[in-house]
Amino acid sequence: MQDVADRANVSKTAVSFAFNDSSRLSEATLQNILRAAAELGYTQDPAARMLRTRRTNSLGLLLPQQIDSILENPYYTQFLQGIGQTCQREGFTLLLVPPLRGSMLKAIPHAAVDGFVVSGLEYDRGEVAAFRQRGVPFVLVDSELHDDVPSVEIDDSQGIEELVRHLLALGHRRVAFVAFETGTEGGWTQWRGPVRRRMQGAVAALASAGLTPQSDGVQVLEVPCTRAGGANAFHRLWAGADRPTVIVTFSDIMALGVLDAARDAGVSVPGDVSVTGFDDLAEASWAHPSLTTIRQPIVTKGRLAAEYLVESIAADQPPTHHPHQRLQTALLLRDSVAPPRD
Repeated sequence: MQDVADRANVSKTAVSFAFNDSSRLSEATLQNILRAAAELGYTQDPAARMLRTRRTNSLGLLLPQQIDSILENPYYTQFLQGIGQTCQREGFTLLLVPPLRGSMLKAIPHAAVDGFVVSGLEYDRGEVAAFRQRGVPFVLVDSELHDDVPSVEIDDSQGIEELVRHLLALGHRRVAFVAFETGTEGGWTQWRGPVRRRMQGAVAALASAGLTPQSDGVQVLEVPCTRAGGANAFHRLWAGADRPTVIVTFSDIMALGVLDAARDAGVSVPGDVSVTGFDDLAEASWAHPSLTTIRQPIVTKGRLAAEYLVESIAADQPPTHHPHQRLQTALLLRDSVAPPRD
């Protein structure tokens, strides 16, 4: 910095202002310093700057899976697009924070970020407690609504309920629900978060036809939220004695895996079995057959979460009011659903 100051014939303080608070300099002085810095090849040491300002100008996205698994699911491409829109507008970079040695909690202290967008974690998880203890701003996405934490979610229950009511009206009674793995014991009543809300919507729709998840012909499976997980679910269901007439998956990526496996097995969709998804990924509309699904505003969800996080980071004092947003879904009827043959 002293070398730059000598070259530009200004004080060292002016050089600091040029790189940290340029509004305190005239435009002519600022450009003079930047030219001198460019001639000397000077750049700030980012680590030193972070120590001095205690800011990184970076948002963290705490991921529930490793990056290679996350990038297999186009859902996250759209979610990152939304976060990226806010980062670009507000001048932040984005750091993806996957589990460290299998632990999301261990990853938190190693992430040099100003705050976290947290996807799919319950309010009472250890990671959330760690954010509170460290005073790190965070926003929960697809979690549970609590007054003291900013959050963004969708109306999962309404979307699935509308879909299942439609399937029942078509005459389907042998229904398989394919949920993403929760790692919990005791069946769906012990689930939490989006997967529970989606199952609650399904249960409400089943009740309208006098059915429950325990009724004959109704099945509930958990598989990894991947394309391979969906394919595995199809093979398990089709190998059983009571084949479903419709497979309701809780994400498009799993539904696309079901379509893959059905095609490989020579099973007609929707002739032999109907298939539905949840998300409305780009591939859902041009799959063969096109996928009936529930559209959720994924990009908007990411953008809002990042906006709430930037607001929390910028606040001089801990906010007394935390924003919450519940976004609506829409049922999209396409070619992968038809009335059952029998």
